[in-house]
Amino acid sequence: MTISWLEFEKPIADIQDKIDELTAITGYESEISKLRTQIEKLKTKLYSDLTPWQKVLLARHPSRPYMLDYIDLITSEFIELAGDRGFADDKAIVGGLAKIDLGEDKHLNVAIIGTQKGRETKDKIARNFGMPHPDGYRKALRIMKLAEKFDLPIVTLVDTPGAYPGVGAEERGQAEAIARNLREMSVLRVPVVVIITGEGGSGGALALAVGNRVLAMEYSVYSVISPEGCASILWRDSDKAEDAAKALKISSSDLFQFGIIDEIVPEPLGGAHQDYKLAAKYIKESILKYLAELKNMTPEELIAQRVEKFQSIGVYKSN
Repeated sequence: MTISWLEFEKPIADIQDKIDELTAITGYESEISKLRTQIEKLKTKLYSDLTPWQKVLLARHPSRPYMLDYIDLITSEFIELAGDRGFADDKAIVGGLAKIDLGEDKHLNVAIIGTQKGRETKDKIARNFGMPHPDGYRKALRIMKLAEKFDLPIVTLVDTPGAYPGVGAEERGQAEAIARNLREMSVLRVPVVVIITGEGGSGGALALAVGNRVLAMEYSVYSVISPEGCASILWRDSDKAEDAAKALKISSSDLFQFGIIDEIVPEPLGGAHQDYKLAAKYIKESILKYLAELKNMTPEELIAQRVEKFQSIGVYKSN
């Protein structure tokens, strides 16, 4: 897979270009080895001190694995369920029933739901760039209620700029669909594990993110508004997005510090797009770890824990 490099990654890209050039020529093995050592040191230094805005760029990286990539790597069997039984099948949300392989011919049955952005132009349009319509949220809720009926744990993978703000979406009740998901997810009688895998944008993300455990990948972001949107409102200037990203505290480390998430899921050095299989391995391990913790809780305990978790979010000062 060809990796595209972000602007702040240019020093790494330059060394990688040299490695690629020398690899095509015999007799330069020692030089290639030195360059590979150099690039690993540079990566370690660069990615250990990223700014909030640089983390936003990594969360949006066009080569980053999406929902369907993770399904292929995490599950041994997946049956997709389509449609909201009311209006349409929103391709921005993918969901269904899956088996997660546990080894030794054992597996765990789950319902898995998430947002899908799309790769090529045609697919991006079909997936609406990962911005769900109300039909998508209603489809997601239909699958969740089905999982509850058959006592299946629920896993959601969230990567969306936000819910689609178009006229059609508003006419079909975008706000109501999101609000209903928040209410219904809070009282689901089965374990719910949420992972923010890329962008977690506003209510569009939260509509899939009311869980007993909420995790975020190392270079993911999660916020009530995008940095560009925040900058446009506060300063009437979207070019101040970098300042907004810093002020919003949207990185996984900030989210963990404030108790918004329960764990930071590690990523391969440089981001999940550097190694899909390793990124999926980390996600699978986290899913299995937390579902094992939750499996012995009663439905009443799961609901009480979930409600308490979200009611306790918030940090404030009083004089």
